[in-house]
Amino acid sequence: MPTISDPKLIVGMERPDDAGVYKLRDDLALVVTLDFFTPIVDDPYTFGQIAVANALSDVYAMGARPILAMNIICFPINTMDISILQETLRGGSDKMHQADVLLVGGHSVEDNEFKYGLSVTGTIHPNRVLTNSKAKVGDKLILTKPIGTGIISTAIKAKMADDISTQTSIESMKTLNRGPAELMSKFNVRACTDVSGFGLLGHACEMIEDTDVGMTIYESNVPILPGTKEYAKQGLIPGGTYRNQQFRVHMIDNNGGLSEDIMHILFDAQTSGGLLIAIPEPDANKLLSAMHEKGISDAAIIGEITDEPKGRIVIK
Repeated sequence: MPTISDPKLIVGMERPDDAGVYKLRDDLALVVTLDFFTPIVDDPYTFGQIAVANALSDVYAMGARPILAMNIICFPINTMDISILQETLRGGSDKMHQADVLLVGGHSVEDNEFKYGLSVTGTIHPNRVLTNSKAKVGDKLILTKPIGTGIISTAIKAKMADDISTQTSIESMKTLNRGPAELMSKFNVRACTDVSGFGLLGHACEMIEDTDVGMTIYESNVPILPGTKEYAKQGLIPGGTYRNQQFRVHMIDNNGGLSEDIMHILFDAQTSGGLLIAIPEPDANKLLSAMHEKGISDAAIIGEITDEPKGRIVIK
């Protein structure tokens, strides 16, 4: 698809970033995104919360503040009870209220499969926009949430997930990335993305693709949801995770000889995952400490930006 050039378009379709950014004036830009998907949990209220947290995350990843949202609804009115939709919207509304986001409308269509999400508008100063591609050599990488939601969701569907794994995963997906975003705004963050459908390594690849830097990920530092390793060993891997790995494995150097199970986890397709932040080394520990003090306890430094090998990720 051809890209559109406009002097006011700060972030468009030229790179796979989290949201579009359009400059309105010298001190104000709009950040726009949308996301919706099918239910990944049985409880509709919880599904609504997760869908909203997931959609808002793209705006937080740009360093912006979401302010307005519109519902996107596809619903099988003839085969599903309307109370399911009502509870989903109630969960979404409560999560938007928590984020101080105003719901201003939306659109619904009849569909054979239920889907829900948001179109979101945020604001930011044009000079403070974060993209996923401006990390520099020496920057440390902070991940704010544990990974494994895709594998655990697959285990839930197979009725093989225990209560601890299920509840921990759901709680993580419901949690807004507002806290980490507000904290990182106080530091000189170079680049940021949220970890979602392409998995940790997929989104990490986007950060260094077609750049003059590389990346090292320390596997033992990566926070992982409880139960994820056991379910991966049992083969409970979602299709999206396999596709992520097939698409990006050519950019990965598995120098530690990690098992295929661990590689699946690092590529696991996430829903409402955390932020992956590139920040200069002197500020990395300060930001991490600030996150821990605010209760973002799983946040961890999981790697760094390197000069070699360019455009590749080394896993240690």
